[in-house]
Amino acid sequence: MYFVHPQIKLTQKNLKEISLCFFKFPQSEALKKKFSFYFPDKQIVFTDMGRSAFRIMIEKMNLRNSEILFPAYICDIFLPILKKYNLKPIFLDVDPKTFNIQTKDIEKKITPQTKAIFISHIYGLPNNINPILKIAKKHKLKVMEDCAHCLGIKMNHKYLGNFGEAAMFSFYKSLPVIRGGMLICPKDWQIDLDKTDFSLRDFLSFLNCFPCWAYIFKKLGNQVAPKIIRKEKLIKIGAINKVSLNLINYFLNYHQQKSKKRIKLALSYQQELKKLGFQIPKSKNNSFCYLSVLMPEKIKNKRDALVKELQKRNVFCTRMWHQPLASHYDIKKYPFTLDISQRIINFPLQDFFEKKEVKKIVSETQKCLDIIE
Repeated sequence: MYFVHPQIKLTQKNLKEISLCFFKFPQSEALKKKFSFYFPDKQIVFTDMGRSAFRIMIEKMNLRNSEILFPAYICDIFLPILKKYNLKPIFLDVDPKTFNIQTKDIEKKITPQTKAIFISHIYGLPNNINPILKIAKKHKLKVMEDCAHCLGIKMNHKYLGNFGEAAMFSFYKSLPVIRGGMLICPKDWQIDLDKTDFSLRDFLSFLNCFPCWAYIFKKLGNQVAPKIIRKEKLIKIGAINKVSLNLINYFLNYHQQKSKKRIKLALSYQQELKKLGFQIPKSKNNSFCYLSVLMPEKIKNKRDALVKELQKRNVFCTRMWHQPLASHYDIKKYPFTLDISQRIINFPLQDFFEKKEVKKIVSETQKCLDIIE
């Protein structure tokens, strides 16, 4: 069984360490010290989710009731937050070769009500940051970085998350953890977060990190996972719970050790998929948080059929994001975003994968392509 979301390959050693994460005292300062290497001049705040970090940015930057430049192609989890703070997203279409915003359109979209620009390094592909920073400085725009897919990645000899006024991270995009986000912000921001505890929702989420349970959730879906697992909290901004903090502390080292091997494997993985007709994005500095490609042009309308065929062979790809934020507005104004959302497919890639796993997935993909064509 192969899954896109981070999975745990159990061993006798890590079973013991993972179990201890549920009971031992969290070492929050030790974890902050690890991240201070990447963000030496910033404050590090651990939040319950990445979107909580986004909310803090809005509040601390006084962005309520304003306009924010936003990628048209981005997750729609931001929608309720935009409504809560009466924010109007001014969408920028994206580059189909990188999935990131086209800088040439930025200045055309700026109005007197525009106060910030939100940069998302989508699927682990960093934006070309310097032109964006120059425009932001010229028009006095706050720069907000979404680094949910780019843990520990550099751009221009500098780690992502250091370029704007503040940045947000989502650990469960890269690590097999319960939940957890991180805010990187100025040291003078005064932040006091509500305590959160380990919950049933967290427990169900963590089960999804184990292949056998992930398989059950995928096969039975809503019959197994109650609605509580998808319910989002918007009332209060919470701190990270202690179990999540311990798991992040444990899996972060493993992820860092495996990153070079993972990227090398992903590059060869991409080329194998390219041979099958998939369109692959540029790969420079890609963290490969997701192995994301576009369906072949000639069969782009058969993406969902391919996903279903692969599921029959226990290869669980995703279509993230086939309903981007702009789909709740007028997505036809953003042709590249519309095209990507209709053709995107994210293939399984785990830190513990070897060449044999990639070979198997590519082989099953070829068989499924033969069927749907």
